[in-house]
Order: sequence, then C-alpha cells, then structure tokens
Amino acid sequence: MHNDTRQSQGVARTLSRREPQLHKPKILVVNDHPPSLLALKTMLCNAPLAEEYDVVTASSGPEALRKVLDQQFAVILLDVSMPGMDGFETAEVIHSHPWSATVPIIFITAHYADELNRLRGFQHGAADYLISPVVPEILHAKIAVFIELERKTMQLEQQKQTLALMNRDLQVQQMQELKRMNAALQAEIAERRLAEKRAHDLATKDPLTGLMNRRSLTEQLEHAIVRANRQGEKLAMLFLDMDKFKSINDALGHDAGDELLMQMAARLRGAVRSSDLVARLGGDEFVVLMEGLPSYTAAAEVAKKIIHASSAPFDVAAQSGIRTSVSVGISMFPEDGKTVHDLMRNADLAMYHAKQERRGSIQFFHEELNARLIERRQLEHELQQALENEEFELYYQPKVCVLTGEVVGVEALLRWHHPRLGVLSGGQFMPAATETGQVIQIGQWVISTACAQARRWRDAHDGFPNLPIAVNIAIPQIYADLPKVIYNALRDHDVPPSALQLEITESLVIRDVERATSVLREISESGITIAIDDFGTGYSSLSVLKALPIDILKIDRSFVKDLGKDLGDNAIVEAVVNMARALALRVVAEGVETEEQLAILRELGCDEHQGYLYSRPLPAHALEEQLLHAGV
Repeated sequence: MHNDTRQSQGVARTLSRREPQLHKPKILVVNDHPPSLLALKTMLCNAPLAEEYDVVTASSGPEALRKVLDQQFAVILLDVSMPGMDGFETAEVIHSHPWSATVPIIFITAHYADELNRLRGFQHGAADYLISPVVPEILHAKIAVFIELERKTMQLEQQKQTLALMNRDLQVQQMQELKRMNAALQAEIAERRLAEKRAHDLATKDPLTGLMNRRSLTEQLEHAIVRANRQGEKLAMLFLDMDKFKSINDALGHDAGDELLMQMAARLRGAVRSSDLVARLGGDEFVVLMEGLPSYTAAAEVAKKIIHASSAPFDVAAQSGIRTSVSVGISMFPEDGKTVHDLMRNADLAMYHAKQERRGSIQFFHEELNARLIERRQLEHELQQALENEEFELYYQPKVCVLTGEVVGVEALLRWHHPRLGVLSGGQFMPAATETGQVIQIGQWVISTACAQARRWRDAHDGFPNLPIAVNIAIPQIYADLPKVIYNALRDHDVPPSALQLEITESLVIRDVERATSVLREISESGITIAIDDFGTGYSSLSVLKALPIDILKIDRSFVKDLGKDLGDNAIVEAVVNMARALALRVVAEGVETEEQLAILRELGCDEHQGYLYSRPLPAHALEEQLLHAGV
C-alpha cells in the first residue's frame, strides 16, 4: 500500500509539471448501489489529482454504455455485481464498440476474485481489479497510472498534430517544385496512355461504330460462359441482321450506309440493358450478349425493344424516312450450346430462319423451338383440363368512387390454380389460350361465372350491394357470337344487363373498328355498360372513340404510377378526363396505389379508381368479408 502511495505522489508531481491540456481526462464510475457510487466519487474528488480529471457516474450498465458512446474516458471503474447487465456483460459491450475498444476497465468486486473470475474478467478486457471496500490510497494510485497514460496519449496526439502542421508547411514549400517535376511526367504518362488506348481500341473495337469487334466479343463470351457455368445462370446470344441494308447501301452510297450503321449502333445501345454487351461483327451484322437472365422471356423482351427501336425511320444522307428493320436470332446458354462456336452458330442459324419466316421478327434456336412447341402443347392440354377440372377461379377487385369512397363495382380477374405452377394470373396463360382458340371457351366460362356470382350476391340477405361485375373480352370473342353468349349467361342466371360490364382493350378496337363497333353497339343496346380498358396505350383517334358505343374510359396504370412525380403524366390524365367529359364518358383510373395519386385524380375530376390502395384482387368470399366488414 505504501508503495502505491509513493507511486501516486510521484505521478502527481509529474502531472503538476505538465502544461494544461485542452480538456481534462474523464473517469467513469459505474455502480448500481447509490451509497457505494457516492463513496467512490467522493474518494476520487478528494484525491491529490482531483483537479486533473472529471468524474462521471452511471448507476447501471445501459446508462454506462450511453455515456461511453457520448464521451471519451481515460478509465472506467466498473462494479461486477449489478442487476440486469452485470459488469462482465457491460465490459464486453463497451469493448465491442470501436469508439471504446481500448478504454481500460478496473473491475470492483465485493470479494476476492478467484482465478476463474479473474480469468473471466481479463477475457472481458479488465485492466485491473479493486476489492470493495476500496482503500482510497490504492484507488488513487491505480487511477493516477491511467490518468498519466491518458495524458501521454493526448500529448502524443498534440505532437502528431504539430508534426502534421510542420509537414504541411514543408509540402507547401515543395509544391511548386513538385508540380514542375510532375508536369513533364504527367504529360508523358498521358501520351503513353493515349497511345495504349488507341492500340486497345484498334484491337477490340469496331472503328466505324465504336462497338466491340468480333475478337473482343469472343473474349467476353468466353468469360461469360465461365461465369454462367459457375453460377448456374443463363446467358443469351442475340444475332441481328439489318433488313434491306444492301439495297439502301447500293442506292444511297457507302457513306450513307456507314451513317446508317452508326445510327443503328446507337439505337441498339439505347435498347439493351446497361449490363448487356453490343458488338458489330462486320457488314450489317450485330450481336448482343446478355448475362444473368432469369428466363427466355427476358431475352425476348430485349429483342422486342431492339426491333421497335430499329423500326422508326432514319434520316440518312439528307434523306428522311429511310426505313429498315432487324431480324433477330437467339441462342441460349447452356441449352443451345456450351461453347462460343456453338452459341454463335446457333444464333446465326436462328436469325436466318427469322429472315425466311418474316423480316423484322424474333426466332429462338430451332431446338428450343421444339421444346417450346412441346411446352405449348402441354399447356394447351392443361388448359383444356383446367376447364374440365374446375381449376379456374375469378378474383374480384373493387372499383371505388373517387369523391365518396363508395365501392361502385368490381372487375373480375381470371386465376388458374395450376397443379404444377401454382396460382397463375391471366397474363401468364391467356396469350397461349388466344393462340390456340381456347380463349373462346374460357371467355364464355368467365362471363357465365361472373353472372352466377352476380346472382349469388343479389340473393344474399346480409345487405351485400348489387355491384356490377366487369369482365375482360379478348379479340376472338368478338367474332364468336359474343352478344348471344352474353344473352344466354344473363338468362341462365336471371340477372339484368346492368349486372354486367364489358372491358375491351384499345388495341382490340382499332384492329377492326367496323366489326367491333357493330358487335359492341348490339351489346350496348341491350343495356350492358362497355369500357375501353388500358386507354392511352393504343392509337385510337377521337373519331373512333366518338363512334364507339362506350360508357367508360379506363386510364392505363402506366400513366397513373408516376402521378405527382411526372408532370407529363398529370397532363395526360387531365387531358383524358377532359376528353371523356366532352364525350359524356366516365373515367376510371387503374393501378392506384397511393393517397397522393388518389388526391391528384380527385383534383383532376376522375370518377372512379381501382388498385392496391383500396384492395388487391380477392376471391369472392374474401371480398364479401372485406366489404361487409367495411360496412359497404
């Protein structure tokens, strides 16, 4: 103890000779017992070095953690036995944080720690132990050591700052000389890099378009195959050939042909994903390499974008309206080849097949076509079984009045409980049904089922409202005696025409305006409401809309999703609403998901909204529960 006292006095003399610091070191005392906490604080405040440090207290582990995160401490006196988070746990958390990982901790315990407890303490970062009741002289001596350590640390930090300032001054003095010496070196490096880049570009890029050349594409494809094989992913090779390029080149000259190739290259870069690679093999042949594909559909979608981008007129050699297109052949890794040669060859073969079938089209490699044909036949068979096995179900999504919030109708949406693939939405199988003609039978089932549901709701005795049900109509249904199908369904289920609404897409109407107008007029005259669905995505004129016997325009969700963010969409929706008003039509907004969108639609004068903001599509029983619970 006397040695500790002499040590304390010696350290005190040393500290007294030090220059004042910018801030005092701090000691954190942690003890859940108020008298003990006060006693420790009093000892520290009465110590010979008391003026050299500040004392901070905490009565629990969590409080100590908060203070450690807010302040810097020279040493922590930590009681081992505390309720909840004890000293060991507190020490472990303190030392786990980078800010306080090196703070020394002195554990205070009410009994002599055995070897096991000492080991545990040191494992949790203990720097020392004190036995309670604490002897003031021992406490002062131990604290003095850590205070002096903190002082030394602060002094070193100040010295580092001083050296940094001196170094900065030296750097300023030497800067001009360094700049002069570096200028010549930088110029030489820049010239060398430029030369290297030119050499690299000549070796890897097409000089006309700036795209990758065949050599670079081959190298990239080799690396892509290795990555795809290792990660178990798909990649696609899109082989593109411009249609009628030779004729344009011969007619307008080679300079015009080169200009056309450069413009086509720019359009290709704009049509693909940022991660896709575009190359020119030579002539009018291009290749797109796509990695990380989830399915064939992703490759087909990019191919469609390419065809769409290339179909717009070109302005070449002072002549506008030059039209060409691209035919696209697609091979997939690993299904259509596992080597560069096989993938390139098969994509090329598919491209030639596309040209032979129809210019400006997409063709997957033939073996994949066979596989797709088998899959399509299987899907056709499964669709037929779906009707027989009653695997179809209608979900219903409410349509809500914008002003009152009242549910004024529902849209019937087809779902298929597929035995292999789970629940499928109509968009996942109706295209196949349309291609095979099964859409007519399925469409009849939808109309009949919707009428049956309308009858059930009308027969309900729990106050369920008589909501009109809207069903979607496909193109083949127009030509399959649709008025008679609807009449029979209404008659069989004894529901009035007002119970049913038809939704037809804008593109359906403009394909055969005369025939569509005739059929729809017959249906409209029977008292059934007709809506144009996905309005804004087609190209119907005002004269066509005026001639059609329609009652409702449904604004496509693509114009609704950015309301409030895209002023262009706000203007489009406002224009549609104003046009509908002029034609005495109601307006329904699809895909409404936020209150902000609804507020804008209300302000613009939209009549109804439909989307996830109010409800997802639900089975009939779930919709009933939701509406009855809401008191509709």
